[in-house]
Formats: sequence, C-alpha cells, structure tokens
Amino acid sequence: MTIDDPARPETPVQEPPSAPRKPTAWSGLRPLLLRLHFYAGVLVAPFLLVAALSGLLYALSYQAEKVVYAHELEVPVGDAALPLSRQVDIARGANPDGTVTAVWPGAEPGATTRVLMADPDAPEGTSLAVFVDPYTGDVRGQLPSYGSSGALPLRTWIDGLHRDLHLGEFGRNYSELAASWLWVIALGGLLLWIGRRRKNRRALFVPEGGPASRRRTLSWHGSVGLWAAAGLVLLSATGLTWSRYAGENIGTVQDGLGGATPTLTATLDGAPAGSDGHEGHGGGHSGGTTAQGPDVGLDRAVEAARAAGIDSPRISVALPADGKGYVVKETDTQFPLELDSVAVDPADGAVLDRLAFADYPLLAKLTRIGIDAHMGVFLGLFNQLLLAALALALVLMILWGYRMWWLRRPGRPAARGAWRKVPATLLLPLAAVTALVAWFVPLLGISLLLFLAVDFALALTAKVRTRARVKASGDGAA
Repeated sequence: MTIDDPARPETPVQEPPSAPRKPTAWSGLRPLLLRLHFYAGVLVAPFLLVAALSGLLYALSYQAEKVVYAHELEVPVGDAALPLSRQVDIARGANPDGTVTAVWPGAEPGATTRVLMADPDAPEGTSLAVFVDPYTGDVRGQLPSYGSSGALPLRTWIDGLHRDLHLGEFGRNYSELAASWLWVIALGGLLLWIGRRRKNRRALFVPEGGPASRRRTLSWHGSVGLWAAAGLVLLSATGLTWSRYAGENIGTVQDGLGGATPTLTATLDGAPAGSDGHEGHGGGHSGGTTAQGPDVGLDRAVEAARAAGIDSPRISVALPADGKGYVVKETDTQFPLELDSVAVDPADGAVLDRLAFADYPLLAKLTRIGIDAHMGVFLGLFNQLLLAALALALVLMILWGYRMWWLRRPGRPAARGAWRKVPATLLLPLAAVTALVAWFVPLLGISLLLFLAVDFALALTAKVRTRARVKASGDGAA
C-alpha cells in the first residue's frame, strides 16, 4: 500500500493525443468568403452608400410629391365631371403648340385629369402634363412628367440621381456596379453571420447591448443584415433588369425561357407602315372625322374599353397615332394588380384586341411585380416605407462595416491563399459558377478581376519587403 503525499503535486495523467479534426467544406470556404466580403465591403461600399442614400430619398419622394404638387394634383370635389374630350380641348387650348398623346383621368374624387403632350419645350425624355380640374375645367398647372409612373420634377430628379448620378450613360455604370455586388455582399455576409459560433440562437437575430465595442458593432451589422438580406437581394436582382450590360443578358434569358412580356395589337387594318397620325388630331376627339378617318371620340373609346372589362378607376388612354387605335390600359399596380389593356378602333369603337395581365407568362408577371416593388408602387405606402427601411438598413450596415474596419486597425482581411483551403470538390464547381456569373454580370466580373489584381500587387509588395528585411538583418549580423 502506498500513501499519497498531499504536499507533492499529483502527476497529471497524459491524455492520448486527439486526432486532428478533418477540415470541413465550411472551414475551407469561410476564409475565402471573409476575404471577398472584406474587399467588396471596402471598395464597393461607397457606391452602395450613394445608391442607398439616393434610394432612401426616392422611396420618400412619392409622399413628398403629393405635398409639393398638391395644387396640380388635387381639387375640390364637384358635382359632375366634364367629358374627357372637353378636358382635352381645354388642355390643348392652354398649350396649342403641344400634341396630345395620352390622357390619365383622375383615379379618385378630387384628383385632376392629367393630359400628356409631346412638347418641344419639355425636357428630353419627358412629356408635358397639363393638369385639368375635371369639374370646372380650370387648368391647375403644367409640369414635365416622366415614365409610366408619371414622376413629376422632384421625383424625376431624385430618380436620375439614383439611376446615374445625372451623368448619363457613364453614370449608369455606378448603379450597375452597386447592383451587381449587392446580392454577393448580402448573401456572403449572411453565410458568415449564420456560420459564426454563438452561445444562443437569440444572438443570431437580436443585436447585443452593452458598451461600445467592435463585438457589439459586429452584432448590429450581422443581425440587421440577417433581417434585410432577402430584401437587398431582391433589390439587386430587380435593379439589374434596368442595367446596361447585365440587363441585356437578363432580357435575352427571359425571352429564351418564354417569359417575354406580351404586347397588345392596336394596328388598324389597312394602315400604311410608318404613317403619322398626329396631323389628324387638331380636334378634341369628341367624335367626327380626322385625317385618319372617322373617330368615335375619346369618351366613346373609354366606354368601349369599360364594356370590354377595363374596370379599374386607374387608367391611361393613348390617343390614336401612327396607324393605331386608342389604347386603354389599367394602371393600378397595387395588389391585387389591375393591368389589363384594350385597343379600340377609332372608326366604330370596336375592340381590336384585349390583353389580360392574367395571361402574361409567369416570368413576365414576376418581372413586372419585381420592378414595381423596386419602384415603390406595388403595395403603395407600405412598399415605400419598406424600401426606406431597407435603404436605411444598408446605410447603417455600411457605416458599421467601416467602423469595424477602423477598430481592427490596420484592418487586414483574412490571410491570403484562402482559396487553397477550399476542397477541390467544392473549389472547381465554385470557380465554374463564378466564371459564369462574371460573364453574365460583366461589371461584377471586371471588378472581381480588379480585386484579384490588387490582392496580387499587395502580396508581391509584402513579399519584396520581407525579403528586404531579411537581407538587411543578415547583413547586420555579418
């Protein structure tokens, strides 16, 4: 029997060495994602910040437009509205040099009628909108109107800032670059945040409190990004449909999959190719004969469209031109959507063609809904507030990201050569997908090559400096 000496420390039991953990796909992929997220965040974030701030302004511009242009948009409700043809005559009298192209009747009581004109004095790409009181016939004002949503000068200016910084085609590259990287940054950040080790799941969804620190900043950056990721990816995808380079590829793929938006046939029988119908519209389309032939008039054309199923109060009416008839479209983009359209023969009021939104291919429907949601018109005020929240979240995440970079001075990303840790079974498909995406979204591919060039240059510089230090220390020792 042996007696243990309490004064002598007990000899620790040697545990057999544990086998090294087998690297997983995530352990190899995480450093690569971290490095990509870092470079994209540092170099692309300024473009995203501008896009987010201008997008925030655009989301709020709808309500601002109602306040700024209240005199043109709203009137006291009267007993009865004048015929549309009479309102068009009044608008033409207010601007005899303009050519009426379309009419937007007031969608609700107290809303003015918007008569759109092609006018040489209107800014390029816009129509001149003459606002007419439908009850009294008073002209409430004239303003440039842009796009299918009828953006007035304030919203048009903000839209241009968001789209191209008012720099034309050159400026469009900024917004395409931002849209090209937004989904990559959002999804990459989402994977990094979900893949972090944490004590409880609540920290995944709810930011941490406590004193200011890099950890708390990361918590806010990751948690807000988790909630905003889906919306940011959708904004990126829908934004790319308008882009210069990726947009063409998206359109080609959509058409190839049978998702092209169908068109309404409004051509009149026997109309000569290239005929110009504008010369026949000196009258008010109240009925009679024009240079194109008999014309039942604007009001009867709308009645024929109503009888054919156009029952939304929000409509636009394109007047006959270029050998085509009246085109009456529903324009209610709020859910449930009412976007049917009808072509009417001006000679006798017969329906030439009818196109129902329900008959659109699925891809065409999704594209239309996605674009309307991106513009903030799909769900009205709720849609606009949601866009504002997403834009604000993106601004904050960018600022938090730069703060984390500053707190971790000198802000080095994950170590170079992270791609070598990715298993070959994952690396090869990842490289193939990356090449395909880079071809499909060209500005993403070009900027990714730029990142690699910068990374290579930094690595080469560090290598040269290291060799110089080693040589200097060797010479000093000698």
